[in-house]
Amino acid sequence: MRNIVIEGLSGLPVFEHQVEIVERKGKGHPDSICDAVMEKISVVLSKEYQKNFGRILHHNIDKGLLVAGQVERKFGGGRVKSPMKLYIGDRATFEAKGIKIPVEEIAVRAAKDWIADNLRFVDSEKDLQYFSELHPSSEELSGIFLRSDKLLPANDTSAAVGYAPLTKTESIVLKTENYLNSSDFKERFPETGEDVKVMGYRVENELNLTVAMPLISRFIKSEKDYFSKKDEIAEDLGNFLRNFDVMERINAELNTLDTRGRGMNGIYLSVLGTSAEDADSGEVGRGNRVNGVISLNRPMGTEAAAGKNPVSHVGKIYNFLTHKIANEIYTRVEGIREVYVWLCSQIGSPIDRPKVASVQVVLKKGVSLESISGDIKDVVDHELSTISEFCQELIEGKYPVC
Repeated sequence: MRNIVIEGLSGLPVFEHQVEIVERKGKGHPDSICDAVMEKISVVLSKEYQKNFGRILHHNIDKGLLVAGQVERKFGGGRVKSPMKLYIGDRATFEAKGIKIPVEEIAVRAAKDWIADNLRFVDSEKDLQYFSELHPSSEELSGIFLRSDKLLPANDTSAAVGYAPLTKTESIVLKTENYLNSSDFKERFPETGEDVKVMGYRVENELNLTVAMPLISRFIKSEKDYFSKKDEIAEDLGNFLRNFDVMERINAELNTLDTRGRGMNGIYLSVLGTSAEDADSGEVGRGNRVNGVISLNRPMGTEAAAGKNPVSHVGKIYNFLTHKIANEIYTRVEGIREVYVWLCSQIGSPIDRPKVASVQVVLKKGVSLESISGDIKDVVDHELSTISEFCQELIEGKYPVC
C-alpha cells in the first residue's frame, strides 16, 4: 500500500488572494539558457546510453554556469569583445561493459545545437567557450543503474511539490512571454531579443506587468529610432493583452529603465539578444519552475530539475510528476478549487513508492473531503503505478524544464 495522505485546506485559493506576484524568464535569459542546455544534454546523453546499453546510465548534468562575456554596442551594429563561458557539470557514466561513451563531446555538441536552434543572434561556435566539468559517477550511485530491476530506486532523498490550476495571473504572465518569443512576433519585430522577462503583480482584479526585452543594435539606427520601435512593440503588446477579458484592467510597461536623452546609456540595446553577453551570468535552478513560472504565492521545492537523470533522480521525476498529478486530480475529480501535491522520497526506495504522497485541496462549497478522497487516491495511485511510462516521456524530452 502506498502512503497517500489527503487533507483539506481552510484558506482561500491563490487567485482570491488580494496580492499575487508571478515571474517568467524567457528562453534568452541566462538562467533559462542554463536550464535548457543542461536538460538538452541529459536528453541526448540518455538516448546514447539507451542505444548502447538498452537503458539509462547514471548521470546528473545539473550543475551549469553561464559566465557573462563582453560586447561593444553601437547604433547599427556592435561586436563581441569577450565570449561568454559555459561550464557544464557534474557527473556521468563514461564507460560500462567495456564500452566508452564520449560524454564531453556529446555534452558540448548538444549545448551548441540548443544555442543554434534558440538564440538567433548568438554564434554557437564563436560567441561562447565551453568548459566541461563532467567526471565519472560514484560507484554506489552508478551501480543502481546496472541492476536488473526495471524500476530503479531513488538515488536521492528529496521532496517536490506541484499544484493546479494555474491562476489567471500565472497564465497571462506565461502566455505574454510565449507571445513575445513566438516565431510570429519575431518575424514582425526581428529587432527584439530572446531575453524576455515578465514580472506580474496583481492587486485585487488589476494586473500590472513589467516587461524587459532588449532591442538588437544592428537594427537600431539612433536613440530616436529605438524609442520609435519601442512604441510600436508596446502598442502591439497592449493589443495582445486586450485579448484577456479575465481582469478588470491589465497594465504593461516595457523596458522601464530607459531614459530619453542619454543615448546608449539610456536604452536597453543588445548585440546578441541576451543579457549574458555582458550584464548577467546564469545558473541552473534559478529560472522558472517546471510549470513555466516562478509564482511567489506558491510553495516551491529546492531541487533543480534540469539535467538530472530521468529514471532515478526524484529531484527531476517528482518535480514534474507532482504538477502532472495535481492537474489530473483537478481535471478528474469534481468539487476542487485548488490542489497541491507533495512527494517525498527516500534514497534506495522504489521511485513509485514515495515515503509519503500528500494531497492538499481547497474544496468548493458543499463538498466534503470524505466524498472525494477515494477518487483522489485512485488518481495518485494510478500515476505512481505508471511512473515507468512517465519516465520514458522524460527521457524523450517531452516535458520542457523552463
